[in-house]
Amino acid sequence: MLDTPDQHQEIRDGVRDLCRQFPDAYFREIDEQRGYPEAFVDALIGAGWLAAMIPEEYGGSGLGLTAASVIMEEINRSGGNAGAVHGQMYNMGTLLRSGSPAQKERYLPDIAAGRLRIQSMAVTEPGAGTDTTRIKTSAVKKDGRYLVNGQKVWISRVQHSDLMILLARTTPLAEVAKKSAGMSIFIVDLRQAIGNGLSVRPIANMVNHETNELFFDNLEIPEENLIGEEGKGFRYLLEGLNAERALIAAECIGDGYWFVERASRYARERVVFDRPIGRNQGVQFPIAEAFIEVEAANLMRFRACALFDAQQPCGAEANMAKYLAAKASWEAANVCLQTHGGFGFATEYDIERKFRETRLYQVAPISTNLIFSYVAEHLLGLPRSF
Repeated sequence: MLDTPDQHQEIRDGVRDLCRQFPDAYFREIDEQRGYPEAFVDALIGAGWLAAMIPEEYGGSGLGLTAASVIMEEINRSGGNAGAVHGQMYNMGTLLRSGSPAQKERYLPDIAAGRLRIQSMAVTEPGAGTDTTRIKTSAVKKDGRYLVNGQKVWISRVQHSDLMILLARTTPLAEVAKKSAGMSIFIVDLRQAIGNGLSVRPIANMVNHETNELFFDNLEIPEENLIGEEGKGFRYLLEGLNAERALIAAECIGDGYWFVERASRYARERVVFDRPIGRNQGVQFPIAEAFIEVEAANLMRFRACALFDAQQPCGAEANMAKYLAAKASWEAANVCLQTHGGFGFATEYDIERKFRETRLYQVAPISTNLIFSYVAEHLLGLPRSF
């Protein structure tokens, strides 16, 4: 394994030890069944890894986003898919940063102990896409509760979560001075909501990533489940999305290293024309280039996480980290597949599975073009393009 010990080595060693209990064959079978890695997730929760960001006073480890990102990286670097659990980390950030003391006391101890899962966040809608300010799902306050109506799409892990973070409009778009105003964030108890105003329809997709359409029909949410102030949900959301992008970057870093390691190993071992194919520069140079790109992206990941942990603005760094890491992992995936030739398409090598998984991050949770737009406007001072 390509490895340089760092200050996170104890975390890396611990996660790797756990992941060794779930080899490639485990994830391959889960993928073939279009299942959810329950045993793996239970093991992560039992070992306390998904409570890393919860303060010690609530039963967690009190670590920051940097440590959480290392956990996500190591899951993917070990051949797993952190997409099954990463929602717990970035949704945690929303509750930790914007939740009330009462909400933290109510939920965090049970989340830390594994009695509750907060894996899901409902933001995207069919008619809005990445233009979040155009969402139409409404939450109308009435008699100490909110009535929610509308629709969400591409919402992950709803069927394997107890709690969900929901973004909805509490003030119609036509009535706000700024289009990002008038949206609010709520905690939804999925155990009570599903079948009582919330219906879930799974979406089959190319990656084994449990995702769904949600339909809200007068779903009742208690007033105390509002996170922060009404109407300021978009601001709270952005804080959580920065954490999400940094964590996704870390997962792509893990994927990138996995692809580089698999390609390097195969290139050393595969003999054609009486010589290992890795002796050929046409094989070794693309692998070397992929490794360089992953290493460079890794630096921006740590930069974004360090700023987040210091409670400094990190939107630019989080976006750039996600772009660089997703690009590096995708290029490494192509190199790995090309190095293996036809064998790369065989499921027993796991490359095609990881190939599909890492491709997702060119599109989600934010597309490459929107990152370009963000950098152009906020860093380069160019006119807003949309």
